[in-house]
Amino acid sequence: MLAKTVLVCAGGPPEEIPDLIEYINDETVFIGADRGALHLLNQSIIPHEAVGDFDSVSEEELRIINIAVNQMSAYQAEKDETDTELAIKQAITYEPDEIILTGVSAGRFDHMQSALHLMYRMQSTHGRIRFRIINRFNELSFLFPGVHRIKKKVQFPYISFFPFGEDVTNLTLTGFKYETVNALMKNGATMFTSNEPIAEVCTISFRKGICLMVRSSDS
Repeated sequence: MLAKTVLVCAGGPPEEIPDLIEYINDETVFIGADRGALHLLNQSIIPHEAVGDFDSVSEEELRIINIAVNQMSAYQAEKDETDTELAIKQAITYEPDEIILTGVSAGRFDHMQSALHLMYRMQSTHGRIRFRIINRFNELSFLFPGVHRIKKKVQFPYISFFPFGEDVTNLTLTGFKYETVNALMKNGATMFTSNEPIAEVCTISFRKGICLMVRSSDS
């Protein structure tokens, strides 16, 4: 089975997970990573698959997941990959256009950092697939050198850019409230925080480096 979108829900706090009803269609596959399978069921979404060691659910919760989900992939708790990574690897087998990850951006900071670096590694390796992390108030993605067209989204009025691991050179922003031409975004810089798209389609381009793009709202 091939899919246009695979949405992976991890086991982070449920209050950070957005309403996923907009993703329910025949072209989206849902994968629950460990407790994330329960989060999907609580939104009346039956995961196509559940993956993980399931050490964060009770016996009764695991029984509920087993009854609801046809395809279960259970692993030992002692393993090299996180449950989220195992779920992302399974998502890639569907050869989707995009993989969306949620349930990773609240709670434990180490889990969030793990998910962010996992997404960077997967985006670097699988350039054809678009990877995003989403929660109720944010959307994160990585950009690589080149020209990128960014469509304005009403639900995310703010947009920020951060260098990830190295300087970003020849940064040009057009269609934003604060534009720039051939700027240097040094590693650790914060001056490109909380910009605002003005045009319906904005453009970001740069020649070298890796850019973390964060789209946000206050509520």
